[in-house]
Amino acid sequence: MSTVVHTGELLRHPVYTRVLHWSVAIFFILSLLSGFAIYSPWLFHGLTAILGGGPMTRLLHPWFSLGFVISFALQILNWIEPMTWTADDRRWLRRLKAYVSNEETLEPEYVDFFNAGQKLYFWAIVVSALVFFVSGIPMWFPRTFGRTVVAISYVLHDLAALVMLIGFIIHVYEGTAAQPGTFTSMTRGTVEKRWAWTHHPAWYRRVTGRDPRADYEQALRRLAERRRDA
Repeated sequence: MSTVVHTGELLRHPVYTRVLHWSVAIFFILSLLSGFAIYSPWLFHGLTAILGGGPMTRLLHPWFSLGFVISFALQILNWIEPMTWTADDRRWLRRLKAYVSNEETLEPEYVDFFNAGQKLYFWAIVVSALVFFVSGIPMWFPRTFGRTVVAISYVLHDLAALVMLIGFIIHVYEGTAAQPGTFTSMTRGTVEKRWAWTHHPAWYRRVTGRDPRADYEQALRRLAERRRDA
């Protein structure tokens, strides 16, 4: 399958990856909302009503969570190779301040399909999801476990959910406002070539066989020419 979709765009995420991504997102949101309704029925009484009342909410929540865990487990298997840590990722972390403050226009030439920040985020969510799942089992079957185990599970479950909520907010921001053009990679599956050479130059070079810096400089020259001729 060709990586080039049409002139100016590259295929970044195939259909399978996008289906997994949105399955994870939907089940996470459902788990989060139903969890809020269980955590504070008084504060989130509207959510409880939408979900069919307190008993139905408590019934649905573990199934929503199970859907999230299964979808995310499949996503882990799907991304295990590109999410593997490399020596270049340590190099990227040394320039984290420049990345956060947007001091540099282009990512270093060694940044491939994912940068080190994306990998750290991914594995932090993996650990949180594992804690979320394991701690949820005693809560789902409280009679099988002792009161102490169940009490500890509630604390761990809430902490894991909080970490994932914060991560979710950061993820949405990074995929929209922080990096315009990223969102289409999970809707249409494509990104513009200029997005690819800006954020993931090593991946751009690998799939196109072209020099990302040379193409970037060429694009700047063309832009300058158009402005001069305008």
